[in-house]
Amino acid sequence: MEEVLKRLFDAVLEGDFEGVKVNVQAALDAHIDPSVILNDGMIAAMREVGCRFEQGDYYVPEMLIAARAMQSGMVLLKPHLQTGNIQSKGKVVIGTVKGDLHDIGKNLVSLMLEGDGYEIKDLGVDVPVEEFVRVIKAEKPDVVALSALLTTTMPMMKTTIEAVVAAGLRGDVKIIVGGAPVTDTYARQIGADGFSADASRAVGLVQSLTEK
Repeated sequence: MEEVLKRLFDAVLEGDFEGVKVNVQAALDAHIDPSVILNDGMIAAMREVGCRFEQGDYYVPEMLIAARAMQSGMVLLKPHLQTGNIQSKGKVVIGTVKGDLHDIGKNLVSLMLEGDGYEIKDLGVDVPVEEFVRVIKAEKPDVVALSALLTTTMPMMKTTIEAVVAAGLRGDVKIIVGGAPVTDTYARQIGADGFSADASRAVGLVQSLTEK
């Protein structure tokens, strides 16, 4: 059991798509509990990816490749998880704000959070304020993550938060922001609950907000 999980762990770390799929299937064939495959093989590997990124050993491309390799294994694993008693850590709605079409950072945060056991609803890019409000009402997420890569679209983060407040929903959800031009100071100024400079730290931030 440990050997196949170690091979799966290593395949995720190396971004080996085929290796991940082969070892997920091997673990299932060996009747290893799907939650153990997820937690010990895949989530543990993505945590190691995050650590290596923070230490400067991995960069954004390596993180993306590892996260996508993990996703290839999740396709095989998900049907088995759904039949088991796997508890989601929480629900996160994520999107790039109105006027901004950048999605690499957003996609990486989505992949990393999903890899850590969160349920993700990705609204895509150029998301209108009204759509964020509608989805918060309908989905009741624990956290909303707003992304912007342009200084010209950053104000839409403030506008979105103001709309959530106006809709009477602000007390029901935590809001975090991120993107290249965004700073912790700006996050505080616009009333966000937190800021993350990169995908790895975003996971830790969401954990801290959902565990309180």
